[in-house]
Amino acid sequence: MADLSKYANPWYRDDDESFLEIYDLATGEITTLKYYDKVIEAPNWSPDGKALYYNSEGRIFRFDLGSGEDVMIDSGYADRCNNDHVISADGKLLCVSHGTKEDHQSRVYTLPVEGGTPRLITPLAPSYLHGISPDGKTLAYCACRDGEFDIYTIPVEGGVETQLTTAHDLNDGPEYDSAGEYIWFNSCRSGLMQAWRMKADGSEQTQMTFDEEWNTWFPHISPDRKKVVMIAYKKGDLKPNEHVPHKHVELRLMNPDGSDVRTIVKLFGGQGTINVNSWSPDSTKFAYVRYRIKGIGEL
Repeated sequence: MADLSKYANPWYRDDDESFLEIYDLATGEITTLKYYDKVIEAPNWSPDGKALYYNSEGRIFRFDLGSGEDVMIDSGYADRCNNDHVISADGKLLCVSHGTKEDHQSRVYTLPVEGGTPRLITPLAPSYLHGISPDGKTLAYCACRDGEFDIYTIPVEGGVETQLTTAHDLNDGPEYDSAGEYIWFNSCRSGLMQAWRMKADGSEQTQMTFDEEWNTWFPHISPDRKKVVMIAYKKGDLKPNEHVPHKHVELRLMNPDGSDVRTIVKLFGGQGTINVNSWSPDSTKFAYVRYRIKGIGEL
């Protein structure tokens, strides 16, 4: 009988195996691209459609969809990159969240997508990046300031940050749609975690899901703005403001007006599965990560 006591802590992930997968909207087909005997997280699809970028063991990697090969991006001293990272629409800039050596708190940095010296954008911490405006001028992120987690924006070159939300408890996962009109995010201001959207300036904050049995996280809007994919935890499996690994979760799809919400994938995952936008540029597919525990499978 396997000893499961260490998994009482859901953050114990030394035994995790990862499967990088793609879901095809037209056919419903799931393709497993690659197996990893370690934790990989949060794929971004490159704007040219040729690669997926993911984080693992503190670094960012590029998975070439043609060859199936992985290459580590040289991010210099940013060797504690977490699963909050994005790529600019022009494919030139890689934006990451990295835990600094001094206090191990996450801050936002930018660097060339092919690698290079990171540039600090958010001196204040913790800050977790989730979005970049389509014109490449503004970053959107979740940050804790004075004990409250809210959504902020900041110029991509750095400067003064702007607070967009003030609702109590966690507001997280902000990302722009491809027109730069809306920022999609998730918030548990209504009790359970739900999908929300607001204008890019923070106005018109509108609840988009009203699930009574699910905590819905990270709504990702497709490039054509016709579909939203999100990850949902069953009510009672965790607190509304928790986003942990080692859970049975569902990937759900809906229209951008909040209609036709439905489950399309059931899997063992959670943290790392689909933290950042992973839609293909043509809006026909999205990538995500499924997990398994060595010698056990699923808890």
